[in-house]
Amino acid sequence: MSPENMDTGKVYYSIGEVAGMFDLNTSLIRFWEKEFDIIQPHKNKKGNRFFTQQDVDHFHLIYNLVKEQGYTLSGAKQKLKENPEETEHTFEIIKSLKKVKGFLEDIKKEI
Repeated sequence: MSPENMDTGKVYYSIGEVAGMFDLNTSLIRFWEKEFDIIQPHKNKKGNRFFTQQDVDHFHLIYNLVKEQGYTLSGAKQKLKENPEETEHTFEIIKSLKKVKGFLEDIKKEI
């Protein structure tokens, strides 16, 4: 599943599902959870993590900063701390542009 098409309407996602969305190891998901305060999963009595759609959106933002834009973890944390609204707004613009690009590529294939 590509990160752009992640909203499935589910209330909670397991750590395996989140890792699969980004093609990452579950250990990296756990690490990012500890490193970034914006990710707050629910845990059951057994300690299993359950992520909300908002958590998944935050993972997507972190993934974009670290894996796609090349920020270090400390750089991504600093960017999110200094100006979270602008960072999220910029990310939403990037997501919209990727959707438009995908749409245009689909049209090009049909021509």
